[in-house]
Amino acid sequence: MPLNDARSTGFPSTGFDAPVAGAAAATPSVFDVCHVGVVLRALSFVLGVLVCGALFVADDWRSWPIALATGAGIALPGVLLWLLAACALRRTLGGWPLPAQWGAAIGLGALCGALGQAWAELLSIAPAGPVRAVAPIAAGALLAGVVFQWLHLRARAMLPADTRARLAELQSRIRPHFLFNTLNTALALVRVDPARAEEVLEGLAELFRVAISDSAAAVTLADEVALAQRYLAIEQIRFGTRLQVDWELDAAAGAARVPPLLLQPLVENAVRHGVEPADGGGTIRVRTRVRNGRAVLSITNSVPAQGSRAGHGMALQNVLERLHLMHDVAAHFEARLEGDVFRVQIVVPL
Repeated sequence: MPLNDARSTGFPSTGFDAPVAGAAAATPSVFDVCHVGVVLRALSFVLGVLVCGALFVADDWRSWPIALATGAGIALPGVLLWLLAACALRRTLGGWPLPAQWGAAIGLGALCGALGQAWAELLSIAPAGPVRAVAPIAAGALLAGVVFQWLHLRARAMLPADTRARLAELQSRIRPHFLFNTLNTALALVRVDPARAEEVLEGLAELFRVAISDSAAAVTLADEVALAQRYLAIEQIRFGTRLQVDWELDAAAGAARVPPLLLQPLVENAVRHGVEPADGGGTIRVRTRVRNGRAVLSITNSVPAQGSRAGHGMALQNVLERLHLMHDVAAHFEARLEGDVFRVQIVVPL
């Protein structure tokens, strides 16, 4: 894999499930808030508003923590209720017209504000009374509107970003040199080993079928491993004993959901930059395992002493962006050179 692609990256933020790529893809539900990044941002925003608001009602610095705690006791349960309701109803509400979605978001905010006030009164951390109840309802509706607008803008921005990532990914996936080499390999085998030539062409057809398919926003890691095995089987015929592949696969990790064509470009990079330029070939190791309730995928390849032609980093950047879109802070991507070995490690939730 290209040495200039080395990087170590963790994902800091937001989360929607990656939308279906392609020109006909639909915008994801604005109410899809079932992700750690969205929850943390919403809570941080409301808490920031409370910190500022408490300054207006506190008489001095000693009473400010009390005012903040009282506001948090009302607002934070309401925010969590709003997020839970939006998550549970995301498919239903996502199909409504935009004005109806606005009404639902603001109405849910007002209701959750009222419930937060009732909870605070029950715990005797907030004064009761009809006038006092108006503030949480109004604040809940207002804050819900602000959060919904942020989610709406985020959803609109995601689709073109994912489309650009998909186009870049396709450019890096179906490289002309790979197609040319594979067809030449098949032609060379037609007379001496027709069955194997047919196997090569079937593998190539499967790679192209997945590359041009827009039918899924996510696939299983097991499917990605199977596709990468097809690709490396084709390359194994080309390189023979120069290409050594070591698979260490944990079946439990195969259930993890990942973007389509996540693994294949990484092993293709490993072949192109680790095996192809080396006179003696090289070794690629693909390992999956479960660690702390998450699936860990690692791809390593030997690095030739003479190095290879530097790449543009498109494959790694594309993988990073699509993981970011799908899993947000729940995913981790790392790529680095370790001596004479280049390692890529991806961690995703199960």
